[in-house]
Amino acid sequence: MTAIFKKELWGYFGNWSAWFIIAAFSITATLFLFFFENSSNIFEIGSASLQTYFALCPWLLMFIIPAISMKSFAEEQQTGTLYWLFSQPVKISDIVLGKFFSVWLVGILCIIPSLVYLYTVYVLGVPAGNLDMGATLGSYFGLVILIAAFSAVGILASSLSSHQIMAYLLGVFMCFILYFGIEQLASYKLLGGADYLLSNIGFYQHYIAFTKGLIDTRDVFYFLLVIAAALFAAQYFVQKKK
Repeated sequence: MTAIFKKELWGYFGNWSAWFIIAAFSITATLFLFFFENSSNIFEIGSASLQTYFALCPWLLMFIIPAISMKSFAEEQQTGTLYWLFSQPVKISDIVLGKFFSVWLVGILCIIPSLVYLYTVYVLGVPAGNLDMGATLGSYFGLVILIAAFSAVGILASSLSSHQIMAYLLGVFMCFILYFGIEQLASYKLLGGADYLLSNIGFYQHYIAFTKGLIDTRDVFYFLLVIAAALFAAQYFVQKKK
């Protein structure tokens, strides 16, 4: 797994794609938080808080993470190197995990520049330091685990397709449905009491709990279960290609 992990990281950082993605993510977030007139603008809301950043990030990540993960298996199959991997003394599970952890790490690196926002908001608070660190740290934890879930879904999407563009579109679609689509469907209250259960199937309610500073083991377990299920499914589909 370590060899696959290093190989994938070299693939991302060796050709500058990871640097470009991290820069694009950071610039877009900066524009929304400090320059564009919108509900996420920190100066517009007049509050020393990064909660708008944590509300914005999932929408950016559901496009960014599939862009990182789309090449994981789709490109390997297009170029024929996937069959070379199969001939190596490495388990399919190690291949899947190595690719997953590399995508997850690049996703985490995308949010590292936000520490600059954290310092800025901390200094601009009245008085300085007037910041709910409990909610902020909980939000960061939730964001890291959400990135892991998006990464696992992106890996699954890539394992299902032999073309990178299709893998990307499928990854975006799956992330969108899991984060917002299920929650939106539950909001229509078409199923009566089952709407609550439906909303808990999606990512949104579990992620929002973290942004309130609440780290519940049930939410952590939910995400770990989703990640494990997505990676197990990806392993199954990769195995079928062998």
